[in-house]
Amino acid sequence: MTVRVRFAPSPTGFLHIGSVRTALFNWLYARHTGGTFVLRIEDTDTARNTEQSLNTILDGLKWLGLDWNEGPHFQSQRAAIYRQRVQQLVEAGQAYEREGAIRFKMTREPITVPDLIAGEVVREVTDRELLDPDFVIVRSDGNPVFHFVNVVDDIEMKITHVIRGEDHLSNTPKHIALFRAFGVEPPRYAHIPMILNADGSKMSKSDPDAAKARLASLETYIADGYLAEAVRNYLCLLGWSPKDNREIMPIEEVVKRFDLAQIQRHNARFDVEKLTWMNGEYIRALTPERFVELAKPFAGGHDDPRVLALVKDKLKLLKELPEKTVYFFTEDYPFDPAAVQKSCSAPPTSDRLLKLAGKFSGLSAWDAGSLEVALKALAIELGVKTGELIHPCRVAVSGTSAGPSLYHLLEVLGRDRVLARLRRAAEKFRT
Repeated sequence: MTVRVRFAPSPTGFLHIGSVRTALFNWLYARHTGGTFVLRIEDTDTARNTEQSLNTILDGLKWLGLDWNEGPHFQSQRAAIYRQRVQQLVEAGQAYEREGAIRFKMTREPITVPDLIAGEVVREVTDRELLDPDFVIVRSDGNPVFHFVNVVDDIEMKITHVIRGEDHLSNTPKHIALFRAFGVEPPRYAHIPMILNADGSKMSKSDPDAAKARLASLETYIADGYLAEAVRNYLCLLGWSPKDNREIMPIEEVVKRFDLAQIQRHNARFDVEKLTWMNGEYIRALTPERFVELAKPFAGGHDDPRVLALVKDKLKLLKELPEKTVYFFTEDYPFDPAAVQKSCSAPPTSDRLLKLAGKFSGLSAWDAGSLEVALKALAIELGVKTGELIHPCRVAVSGTSAGPSLYHLLEVLGRDRVLARLRRAAEKFRT
């Protein structure tokens, strides 16, 4: 059997991180088995569909590298197929009209869902359902409902495996009944666990907590400067485990190892701190050329490759670039009060900065090695530890106590700017 899976989002808002994980797991299974990944847009809700939402879906999948083999298919363009299938059920006595709507004759017997992750799930029939278990498949306005078009499309597109969120498990008995009414063997179902916030609450775009609602959208991670590779890697680990405690894995290896049997039954908790750590690891692993390419949209036009190379290993998110590099591109850079208090409040600071400027001004070569030798030589002359010069110097030229290698920072800033900043800071910190 050739595996055929599908991702079927509705273009009614941003791309939810849970939907992204669903798309990813379908894509992984298709690539692992050499199967087909179908993209289907469930756009029958014309009142809520927007072109912007559609573009958000398509752009998000492309950003993540989740290429599809077929589609996108649009349900809004398949009305004739749905009408034909409705007529088929009506003629077979499996559906009927009541009050302007078409209703499906649901079985009165329990239905077992043989789920590849959840195991056998039995839908028991309630007393109320025994009285009236039938459900609407075409509304009185003529529009077919989700349950019906979902099954028809899976039949028409020959879907073999339905991999979707566990919140759809309660719908599945209805879908199985529809498949059987059409005389078609249902696909294999695999309902993957939900993604929860760190506190155990459901990730929702409508969460009253704005910070939590923001975490539910893929656009958040794109805007904040996460790498697609890091987001994809992290989502692979939400509900699936390679069993050897590895965390950072190239996607090619995940494809090779991924299988539905390894998906865990319990819900996964989204840990944004872990994702951010992982993103920093991915940034550090970038080639210089690739880093410059990805950094440019976040650098605000300040994309000097020498500057970017200096701060690359200090970043966890690309959106941190302006803050991490501001002092390279302006003389009006801010000073961190805590850094000033810690490193520049001692009475000798001003004199030491002036002497350091004098030492640096005499250098014939302005490079990291020469600058390091000069600073250490001055520390010996003054009888102080090198840190008593390094820390005030860093604050003086950058306004902060953290950053890249001081000597390489000074080299990139250049002789004139460094000397001017040291002298200006000497006046600023004079007590």
